[in-house]
Amino acid sequence: MKPLFIIKTLITSLGFLALLNPSQASAQIVPQPWVSVGGKDGDVTYAVGAKALGLGVEFGTGEDGATGVDVLKFINLPVISPYVGVGYYSEDKGVAFSGGVQANATKHIFIGGGYNSVRGFNGQLGIKF
Repeated sequence: MKPLFIIKTLITSLGFLALLNPSQASAQIVPQPWVSVGGKDGDVTYAVGAKALGLGVEFGTGEDGATGVDVLKFINLPVISPYVGVGYYSEDKGVAFSGGVQANATKHIFIGGGYNSVRGFNGQLGIKF
């Protein structure tokens, strides 16, 4: 066999092993809750959320008293977890889009930051059990 073929196969195999690491999956079964505080156009916004198995849900209040829910999809990487989401809010705000990132601060605490088209920029603080 050619050495270049062996090296490419080894690199590809290691990549798949890192991507499909089973030890991370067992940690994702327990929900990880967070609280969020942010602001948009001078209004303070609040939200609570939780994630498990790469999906999350966040309930929040936005500008002008709008309340709603967002469904989030996380990309679980070793240290950070970027996410995107879509939601629906009352008070004629309609569909909202969101995105951000959460990162491990300690073994049991994570922090994050994001943007929601109804709730604006926000900071997050969460707990891992």
